[in-house]
Amino acid sequence: MTNSKIILTLDDVKKITAGAEAEALRNDWPVVIAVVDDGGHLLLLQRLDNAQYGSINVAIEKAHAAIAFRRPTKIWEENIAEGHLRYLNLPGTLPIEGGLPVTVRGQFVGAVGVSGVRSHQDAQIAQAGIDALGLGD
Repeated sequence: MTNSKIILTLDDVKKITAGAEAEALRNDWPVVIAVVDDGGHLLLLQRLDNAQYGSINVAIEKAHAAIAFRRPTKIWEENIAEGHLRYLNLPGTLPIEGGLPVTVRGQFVGAVGVSGVRSHQDAQIAQAGIDALGLGD
């Protein structure tokens, strides 16, 4: 039996960033959008006009954390807000909403990280990017 590994293509990454950018622009939110592959390697970084440069590393780290642990970064934010401070010591986590893993047919293929506005708005932008792939997965 063969298992085919699904990967994000450059076309996929461009769709994700275009969808995320459209959501950010629709709301006039200056953000940085980062997309990584399943190994956490940066595939595309997009800094919208007027986005603070400090958001560059934050967006990348949100994407890294989302794929490394295969879950939205919101999980750690919620846990820490509930007083579970031990998560602050977990290497590679970033307890700020805005990093989402990308799955295709049940396989984790990458992640999107967004930074620049409120964390729930960052997550909204990241989700719009994933939705732009049109996979419904």
